[in-house]
Amino acid sequence: MPDRPKRVAAIHDLSGFGRCSLSVILPTLSVMGVQVCPVPTAVFSTHTGGLGEVQRRDLSDFTLPCLEHYLQLGLDFECVYSGFLSSQEQIDHCLKFFSSYKDALAVVDPVMGDHGRPYRTISTEMQNRLAELVRVADVITPNLTEAYMLLKIPFQTEGLSRSQAKSLLARLGELGPKYVVITGVPMASGKISNIGYDRQNNSYWCIDCDYVPVSYPGTGDLFASVLTGGFLTGDSLPMAMGRATYFVERCIKTTFSYSSDTRYGVMLEKELGVLTNRQNIKDFSLL
Repeated sequence: MPDRPKRVAAIHDLSGFGRCSLSVILPTLSVMGVQVCPVPTAVFSTHTGGLGEVQRRDLSDFTLPCLEHYLQLGLDFECVYSGFLSSQEQIDHCLKFFSSYKDALAVVDPVMGDHGRPYRTISTEMQNRLAELVRVADVITPNLTEAYMLLKIPFQTEGLSRSQAKSLLARLGELGPKYVVITGVPMASGKISNIGYDRQNNSYWCIDCDYVPVSYPGTGDLFASVLTGGFLTGDSLPMAMGRATYFVERCIKTTFSYSSDTRYGVMLEKELGVLTNRQNIKDFSLL
């Protein structure tokens, strides 16, 4: 009997317009040969960044029955991946997902804020509860704002030295995850970098990003998706980081070249094919 594709239970919101969350996770991981089983936590008409009054439906009553149905059917998953959660109840449901699939790769994207501020839906209580997911994760993918929030330290805008970056990664590793990746980190060198930590091997990694003077929604979701797909298809941590960085950069540069409205997200549709070439990895180095 042929091997089936690896399966991911992706617990995240679904935004109908704007290219983010499940709408980018599904095509990205699918192209990488990974089956995505979406478990929506909320449905939005658009993402919440500047597209007017958003229509929203909370789905806190769906996640636990979904898990129970999967368990009843005896379905297996090689990965459970959590992203945006709209209630503390859903955090409890995610903890049950992770404990029910102990052998699955546990990926937590702690969606809490950006640009030094929490999102409107993320209360102090939600921040504290999301740290519980981090403690049971194998991989976490915070942006810099979320990294500071998890550690409960003030956000700083100054570029990080290499020693400061390593200290930040190590402190996050002490919370429990085996792998820590922080995206979009301003470095003292003037570069913007994605940085990572492999706690088991005590190794620190850095990938410098090509600067483009623009910001798009959903790039963190794209990065976490490709990183997850990389792990599931045999990548080491720096290889998965390099693959994710390469793809997100390609999407950003392509979209910028068309002068597309930034609120509409990146044109990933034009770049999905690069994920089929295993050689497309951005150079990485020790931090």
